Amino acid sequence: MRRGPDRRTVNGMIEVRQLTKRYGATPAVDGLTFTVRPGSVTGFLGPNGAGKSTTMRAVLGLDKPTSGEARVNGRSFADSTWPLHEVGALLDANAVHGGRTAFDHLYCLARSNRIGRRRVTAVLDQVGLAEVARKRVGTFSLGMKQRLGIAAALLGDPGVLLFDEPVNGLDPDGIRWIRGALRGLAAEGRTVLVSSHLMSEMALTADQVLIVGRGRLLAETSIAELTAQGESLEDAYFALTGSDVEYRAAR
Repeated sequence: MRRGPDRRTVNGMIEVRQLTKRYGATPAVDGLTFTVRPGSVTGFLGPNGAGKSTTMRAVLGLDKPTSGEARVNGRSFADSTWPLHEVGALLDANAVHGGRTAFDHLYCLARSNRIGRRRVTAVLDQVGLAEVARKRVGTFSLGMKQRLGIAAALLGDPGVLLFDEPVNGLDPDGIRWIRGALRGLAAEGRTVLVSSHLMSEMALTADQVLIVGRGRLLAETSIAELTAQGESLEDAYFALTGSDVEYRAAR
């Protein structure tokens, strides 16, 4: 019998080295290299089609790179015995079974990593869903599904967290809640990577930024450094991505 998971290591890290992912002749990610460290929120910015989601999927082992590598805590995430205890992720808030209750959705995930019912109850309370834990997910608003997705990411108390466009479709209250939640997680010493194309929100949420265009790294810096000359994050972003926002037709 396999031993149960150990307590999480807070100081996790995401390392991407010369990552390339091609679909036929078209590169979605092109020699991307960066590091995401603990203790801050890192915004992952770029136009639609810039390779952000593909990169995140490669980090999680959901897409196999054409070349290069993505590592979490110094190894391939696919090699993890207890993945939920190392990395939590929210890629698509709608990727849930609408007929299940919020509690049952999380408990199914929890059992796969030897996580108990008390932890499920705790994360539901943490994200503000305790009162609707027994309601079917199909009745939830998008904001409630985003909260449920964050609860799922937190189930194993992981040190590394990835979120892909977590504020999409949310009202101002939901956006403010997620912003505070992300910053709180980073303050606990976790590694937090957030993909977004909302510059105004990233200016309020992120400490560090990675900016990509056409699958290549354009900048890896802090918000403070990027805006040191008095430019807004949006202005600095467009100055960097200028010619990278056009879509390329597949060859």
